[in-house]
Amino acid sequence: MHSGTTTTIQDPKNPEHVKTFTFDLAYWSHSGFQMDKDGVFISADPSGKFAGQRDVFRDLGGGILDSAWQGYNATLLAYGQTGSGKSYSMIGFGANKGLIPSVCEELFQAIENRERNQEYQVTFSMLEIYNEQVRDLLSRTKKPGGLKVREDQQLGFYVDGLKSVPCENYAQIERLMEQGTRIRTTASTNMNASSSRSHMVITIQFKQVFLDRELTKQSSINLVDLAGSERQKSSGSEGDRLREGSRVNLSLTNLGNVISALADAAMGKRVLHVPYRDSVLTKLLQSALGGNSRTTLIAAISPADICYEETLSTLRYAERAKKIRNKAVVNTSTLMRESRTENNKLLLGCGNSSMAGQPACLLAEHGLGPHADPMSWAHQLEQARKEWQQQYVAIARERQMTETLPHLLNVNEDPQLTGVLKYFIQPGSCDAGQATSNAITLHGLGISEKHASFTNLDGKVTVTPHSKCKVVVNGVPITTATKLQHLDRIILGSNSAYLYIGFPSERGSDDLSRFDYDFFQLERAAAEGVSVDKLGAVISGDGKADPSVLAVFQDYIKLMPLVAEANQMSEELGKGLKMELKVKNLALSDSRGYDLQKEVMVKVTNQRTHEVWIWSKAKFINRKFLMEELYQRFLDGEDSHNVAQEDDPFWDPLEVIHLGSAHIWLQSLAYCMKLEEQVEFLNCDGLEEAVLHIHISPCSPTGQACGEEDVVIDPLELLGKRMDFQIRIVRCLGAKWLKEDAERGVQIGYRIYDLPNTLYTKPVWKTVNPQIEETVQFTALNASQEFLNYLQTNALIVDLWGLQEGCAERSCCEPDLMTTGEGHIMVDTKKISTVMDTGKSTSNQISELYLKLLKLEQETELLRNINRALREENVLLKASLEKTGSSQQAHKPSNTLKVTGMTEQLPAARDINQVCSQQASYDREFAKALKVFYQSMNMARGQFLRLRLYKPPEDDQMLRPFVHQQSQMLKDFGDLLESSLWKLKNDVTLIVKKKRECLLRVE
Repeated sequence: MHSGTTTTIQDPKNPEHVKTFTFDLAYWSHSGFQMDKDGVFISADPSGKFAGQRDVFRDLGGGILDSAWQGYNATLLAYGQTGSGKSYSMIGFGANKGLIPSVCEELFQAIENRERNQEYQVTFSMLEIYNEQVRDLLSRTKKPGGLKVREDQQLGFYVDGLKSVPCENYAQIERLMEQGTRIRTTASTNMNASSSRSHMVITIQFKQVFLDRELTKQSSINLVDLAGSERQKSSGSEGDRLREGSRVNLSLTNLGNVISALADAAMGKRVLHVPYRDSVLTKLLQSALGGNSRTTLIAAISPADICYEETLSTLRYAERAKKIRNKAVVNTSTLMRESRTENNKLLLGCGNSSMAGQPACLLAEHGLGPHADPMSWAHQLEQARKEWQQQYVAIARERQMTETLPHLLNVNEDPQLTGVLKYFIQPGSCDAGQATSNAITLHGLGISEKHASFTNLDGKVTVTPHSKCKVVVNGVPITTATKLQHLDRIILGSNSAYLYIGFPSERGSDDLSRFDYDFFQLERAAAEGVSVDKLGAVISGDGKADPSVLAVFQDYIKLMPLVAEANQMSEELGKGLKMELKVKNLALSDSRGYDLQKEVMVKVTNQRTHEVWIWSKAKFINRKFLMEELYQRFLDGEDSHNVAQEDDPFWDPLEVIHLGSAHIWLQSLAYCMKLEEQVEFLNCDGLEEAVLHIHISPCSPTGQACGEEDVVIDPLELLGKRMDFQIRIVRCLGAKWLKEDAERGVQIGYRIYDLPNTLYTKPVWKTVNPQIEETVQFTALNASQEFLNYLQTNALIVDLWGLQEGCAERSCCEPDLMTTGEGHIMVDTKKISTVMDTGKSTSNQISELYLKLLKLEQETELLRNINRALREENVLLKASLEKTGSSQQAHKPSNTLKVTGMTEQLPAARDINQVCSQQASYDREFAKALKVFYQSMNMARGQFLRLRLYKPPEDDQMLRPFVHQQSQMLKDFGDLLESSLWKLKNDVTLIVKKKRECLLRVE
């Protein structure tokens, strides 16, 4: 943010892509600040660009108050993704008060300084919208299905039965906000709903009565904290058949549609319909968005590069909303009304706190609707005072108990809701659970009627789980009585987190803020053995871990509690599903051995049928929303079992599951040597899933295996020549997938070099060690340099796929693959493909002719080779015949002179022939030595891969055997390397020695 009005955003993946947005105001509050003596964040440099809460209130809060005093309706909306600072801007944290408390406080200060011939009436209401249901946050009674939104011809949309409390000072509004936050926290626990998925609305009705002029002015101030904007995306997760099913995301989606329609109308486009009625939120915001209100939008954005897409989306959203124009009028109760048109202001802000986003809503008139009780203002105040007296007594009693008794403080994902609920542990023994008969009544997923007992005796507190109830202390599950220490972390059920506050004697000046929701989840993950190191973070020279692994770790931590909650819902609804987090590509690498990008996924298993699904992160989050809706219907007493299969978030059609991958290095093929291996299929955890038996053999065009005499010393000898080889999948041994359920099946797939499609074997069912026995022959008509490099540096990746009864098998046919005349699959076809593509534009006959020419060229080359071999054999035969003829002439006495001459020349000829034959023999021996060396190197590579993936056990007692076994493996690996090099050195030395002796003899 280079100025007070512009925001520039740069794509971290493409730095040259820069976009600039202009708004009425732009605030930077991410860095450049310090804390003053009161704990308020102020700019570290007087000339710096940091904007604190006071700056935001000065610019925005003042305008809201001015509108209220003039009699205009005023609305403030906070929009942005979860964690971007919406709630921080609206509510604030600690000494850094947000807009809502600051506006209320300033309003009452101004009232105290006004003339006494006027009467001021202020009422306060607070509600939230979650899953299209409205909940009154000032009422302790919960109405099934929530409050109803009704419509009146004069008032428009309003919430029927919403409680609106008269207030005489700011302290009362503070108490009401605390009360609303407490009820909101309890409701979110009961519904298992994060506050970042609901909208919160505070409405202040401000009425000015001018006694001397018989005139009233009335203003409705609506302060709206919207749900996290990224939730819209989750419902559109790719590959999810239920992507449009969740009502959790409906209201924000519809809000976007309304803003788009109003923006189009403001630009002069024809708009037939503005969809206010499509959601509860847009109904209640109708006046604020397109009617009688001065409206301000705060768009909160995050500076993190991983939030780029979401931030860009938020900026575009705000830019669209900025085009809307409202017509606000003064609300008076006399016949002569002031009226003026006011442009709608929209401003942009950027928060600096990772507060979770929350909810919003609008009320008409007094927020009571047409059937409001026509009590006088004095009567309303009198009733409110009586309620205040009761609350003051309760507040004083709670404060006294907090100072004297040990207690539990709730810890919520939303920092605004953390520390709101307190559960006191009285002397003696007290039960905790869902039942109202317990001394401590708790709510939340996985909490039983009687979940645990807390005992407060002799200055110490212990917690004891009931039966098999889940209780976790400091990240570790417990089953017996456990003594609690001050600031211990307790998780009850699936994910209800509490911080234990000990006796007053144990307490000090503790910073409780560090024990936030993330602290609990990180501690839980560490206890379960999940860490950055386990996920394979590569520490760079500067000591920092791989950013991609850190991102995966954060996703893992974020999803851990969600998976626990989903499992609990599955259990209570009788769905029989078990979900567990996995990291995709944790131990897998590409064809060159480089680590693949890691990502979190969720493995879902039906414990009754053993059916398995793999869900992406986005798909799981979407399903979690839908599960919550179904679970809420179950809690409300509806029949949750009467759900059509296609609408059930716990069900999906069966699919093929990727079980693991095996790497077969192709270096030996570059030297025309056969390769026969048994390699492990490694799953995403780096563990053995099965063993693959595979043969890769160079062969002739007719499929006959090449012999030792075909081995080449330098792969460049194959450049430009025809190469044929066969890949034979023999069998798959010991597949865990098949051991778990005998009714399952497997398929194996692989793709080599530039093949456009993956080749799959035929499916094999109900066999633990399936015999595959499938052979495919490949042909490179003109082996290119790129193909030979590929063989020397890459591996063939073979994937193992798990089949389930009823799922669609992988296609075994070979579509769109080029084949030779013999029916072999062609690889290394870039040159051919180029010619064929060119041919298509003119005539298909050209490409066919080119293929025929290539084939003729190969056959001609083959004939040349045969002819060359025959010529060499002919020379040898001729020499042999000459020797035979010479020896016969030696017995004739009449030719003594000639015999003598021939006899003198025979040893030289014999030596030359001997040198030629020995030279060929040495080359064969050298090639054979190289072959043995490459085979031993393949074995060494396999041993090294096993060593790298050999992880230490979690059980300390198994550490000694592990170290011993690892030492033995290292010794074997070293011995293999040493013996291979020693043998190669000896073989080469022997060959060189023989060759030198032979040459010396000739000389």
